[in-house]
Amino acid sequence: MTEKTFVVKNRLGLHARPASLFVQAASRHRCKVTVTKDQSGEEVVVNGKSVMGLMMLAAACGESVKVVLDGPDEKEALKRLEDLFNRKFDEE
Repeated sequence: MTEKTFVVKNRLGLHARPASLFVQAASRHRCKVTVTKDQSGEEVVVNGKSVMGLMMLAAACGESVKVVLDGPDEKEALKRLEDLFNRKFDEE
């Protein structure tokens, strides 16, 4: 199992387009991907391969999300997802 916390850096947050890019990248891999965000003191956990799940997090610019990957290709998947966050989902 591998996990990493990311800060959402793109101005509009994790809305439909970046959520879709995240899901496309995550779905290329066999590992399980979950994304967690703290909302009012409660952790909300969603499937990282679900656009609707990611959008439910309503992760705004500056907020943190924890990505947990578990499976045979988790390291490669993490690199791909990390690249998306670093590129601000190509929005800026």
